[in-house]
Amino acid sequence: MSKALAGKVAFVTGGSGGIGSAVAESLLRDGASVLIMGRRQAALEDTRRRLLEAVPDGRVEIHAGDALSTEDVQAGLARAHAIAGRLDILVPAVGGGGFKPLLMHDADSFRAELDNNIISAFLVMRYGAPLMTQGGSIVCISSTAGVTAFPWLSAYCTGKAGLEALIRTAADELSSANIRVNAVRPGMTRTEATGQMFDAPDVIGAFLEQIPLGRGGDPADIAAGVRFLAGPESGWVTGQSFAVDGGHELRRNPDLTAMVGLIYGEEALAAVKAGRSPE
Repeated sequence: MSKALAGKVAFVTGGSGGIGSAVAESLLRDGASVLIMGRRQAALEDTRRRLLEAVPDGRVEIHAGDALSTEDVQAGLARAHAIAGRLDILVPAVGGGGFKPLLMHDADSFRAELDNNIISAFLVMRYGAPLMTQGGSIVCISSTAGVTAFPWLSAYCTGKAGLEALIRTAADELSSANIRVNAVRPGMTRTEATGQMFDAPDVIGAFLEQIPLGRGGDPADIAAGVRFLAGPESGWVTGQSFAVDGGHELRRNPDLTAMVGLIYGEEALAAVKAGRSPE
């Protein structure tokens, strides 16, 4: 029986991370060849080994590079295209941010999160789309924070909201080339970046109160959404961002003010709550 993605080639940034590697495995299982890109060669090699243990007949290539470097992204895309002379699926999975009050940011720290969440995806779209000569699918990783207010995460929320605006416009512009552009919008998902939050009962408990299905996400949950948007089943879907969040968007984000106070100190928190910049 032919697999749905047989003969397709996929390029995944953040490929050694929890979501990126889960996405790569999902695409491999359905027949795609995959190149994963990340900054650390050793982590990529370890991820490739684990992916091939899970999918022994799969093809996995690796490329060490920075998702915010035009040259590194172009080189990774070229290597992916060289696998079979085509490129069909792009998954820019790099992103993230940290809790930091708005009045503690400066232009550089705020801009860094916008770059991490928007520019990392833009570069993959900009230099990957011309290689998708037979059409294809671009699937980004957004966040529920892109559409629901989350105090103390202003830069991250802005970055994901901007990413979704980029997705809608890119979907319109690239439609004439038969390239679809969509996103999965994860809720609270266990990854390396969120592991400490899952391990803190007060923090994860506050999230679970706002998740109707009563559990946090796993990278495999997000990968399943990406796989749907990457494959033929979603062939009439473009410009969309789908929540994969256990229903979290039906409610609200938790109040993590106490956690922010522990990170930055109660005095600094009191200052920003009063509309003052901390000393």
